[in-house]
Amino acid sequence: MTDKTIYPGLIGQMSKKQRRNLALTSISILLLVAFFYLLQNGFLLDNYGIRIVNLCLIYSLVGISLNLIQGYTGQFSLGSAGFMAIGAYVTTLLALSPEVKDTLFYLDPIVPWLADLHLPFLAALVLGGVLTAAAAFLIGIPVFRLKGDYLSVATLGFSEIIRILFVNLQNVTNGATGLKNIPSTVNVWWTGTALILAVLFMVRLFRSSYGRSFKAIRNDEFAAEAIGISLMRHKLLAFCTSAFMAGIAGGLMASVVGTINPALFRQSLSNDILLIIVLGGTGTITGSILGGCIFIIAREALRFLDNGFAIGPVTVPAIAGLRMVFFSLLLMIVVLFFQKGLAGGKEFSWDRLIGFPGRVRKSIQRLLHRGDTNE
Repeated sequence: MTDKTIYPGLIGQMSKKQRRNLALTSISILLLVAFFYLLQNGFLLDNYGIRIVNLCLIYSLVGISLNLIQGYTGQFSLGSAGFMAIGAYVTTLLALSPEVKDTLFYLDPIVPWLADLHLPFLAALVLGGVLTAAAAFLIGIPVFRLKGDYLSVATLGFSEIIRILFVNLQNVTNGATGLKNIPSTVNVWWTGTALILAVLFMVRLFRSSYGRSFKAIRNDEFAAEAIGISLMRHKLLAFCTSAFMAGIAGGLMASVVGTINPALFRQSLSNDILLIIVLGGTGTITGSILGGCIFIIAREALRFLDNGFAIGPVTVPAIAGLRMVFFSLLLMIVVLFFQKGLAGGKEFSWDRLIGFPGRVRKSIQRLLHRGDTNE
């Protein structure tokens, strides 16, 4: 076997399909950069629309983080809200200037070691992700020594404990009042770059031996352990990596929203993130992005339902929570008719996209042929 056979993409000449896919990928990257430029400079959407795009990208990122531990490794986690809270608070407390901190902590002065601590936003964001991963490491050490669904119980309790701690640590987190006047550093370049880096990392990860080990653990833990895969080490690695990305997403969201408080990170946030990967499809990066974007856009598009609306001569009064009722019905339809999510359990590829019209045409021809046979 020659090196040309082993490394066809490096030494051998690229095939026509490879050149086509490379050209389409390069064009897509250029179009994406142009889209971000036009978006950020106000040529396409107003500030509200840009905020929605940022939230779509952030929720897609946290959806990918949960899919890593749940969709690929098969471990059920309910702690996304707690991890996002740690990332959001750490990033904000480190990025806020001492003057702003002094104005926010008027009920109880901030602790001295944190009052004058001020870092650039990027450094604060990365440190927030690292500390979030450290918290996940402390949770995972005792939990992953056991087999079963203990992770879901532990992360559920952890998320609620973090929220209660943030409410009561008045001189660190400013209690239930939360933190305001957060610098609006984050824009579509930040959120888009974070999502792209996460996607590239996940693609490389799942093509490595670690990614194959994650899938083996998901399919059968006993068989994976029998062939020499360390369950403890691989589960802990996936869990900490997932928490790191969730912490980054929390720090980005804090800057986009502009104000945070413990109520923002209630258990309903973890449920929303779980909903995203169910909607898009577990075990796929494409499904996480698709689910995150659809969730945010649908949540905003259905907002008019809470304010009352008219259908011809019939007027429906304002009913609080009606939007979520319709959203739940849409979710039920997806679960019933798309058991693998909207992505169908498959990743995006140029070959699948280009071949889609042909598959549709063949399906129509089979239906027509079946109808002729029945006649």
